[in-house]
Amino acid sequence: MTDPIDIDHLKSWIGRTDEADDHIDTRLVRSFLATLDRDPGDVSDGDPAPLCLHWCLAPPVVPNSATGPDGHPARGGFLPPVPLPRRMWAGGELRFLAPLVVGDRVTRRSRIEAVELKQGRSGPLCFVTVRHDILASAVVAIEERQDIVYRAAETGGAAPAARPGSAETPKADVSRAFEPSPWALFRYSALTFNGHRIHYDRRYCLEEENYPGLVVHGPLQATLLAHLAAETLGRTPAVFSYRGVRPLFDGKTMGLHALRDGDGCELWSSGADGVARMQATATI
Repeated sequence: MTDPIDIDHLKSWIGRTDEADDHIDTRLVRSFLATLDRDPGDVSDGDPAPLCLHWCLAPPVVPNSATGPDGHPARGGFLPPVPLPRRMWAGGELRFLAPLVVGDRVTRRSRIEAVELKQGRSGPLCFVTVRHDILASAVVAIEERQDIVYRAAETGGAAPAARPGSAETPKADVSRAFEPSPWALFRYSALTFNGHRIHYDRRYCLEEENYPGLVVHGPLQATLLAHLAAETLGRTPAVFSYRGVRPLFDGKTMGLHALRDGDGCELWSSGADGVARMQATATI
């Protein structure tokens, strides 16, 4: 049973800000590419940074003693103390305004934009919207909207996998595959300094959060889809929007798909059953 939700108290977090600096070095870039199962090759200062590397930059950093039981930083700091136990990265939008370059000093400026309480089929949902600006050399390179959702715990056993045929997807122009192995998920958690245990602690997933396996990160799926968008469009998209529609778990190959649509493309990730897990759009 969760505590009552005082939405007025949570809304007092609107306008709260946070800022952190970081540096794009060659080791980070090579580790990022290897985690995406790409040849890291030779990386030098001045090279373009890979798309969506910014999610590995300037993460919240707190001591172990300041984390909650799920591995996230304890609530009530920058993010509001929502009294719902499950936190997920629901979706967002990226606007790529200028390239990031290996060797850049980068600043992340973040602001809580909105806190909303809604009623879902399984209970209350609290949505927190965060705006991020990613700056290099005092110029905004990326504008981001991040949507976080908090919800109640699952009950009645492990969450079932999506049923085949439960969501229609079009025929893709381009498809790729990615293996969301436990070590790939662990590596991505390490790169992003993300302690959320659903991505690497199988016993916690099964016994505490009632998931059938390790959860594939939302931003990892979004990163892979953004790279596929750039490949399909022949350039970095100007705007990339994405949302998770159902969780994806480790153990089976993930599909990555793109369908060209005029000056943009529709994209989605899928599980082994072919059902969409994340949907995205990209425009140039």
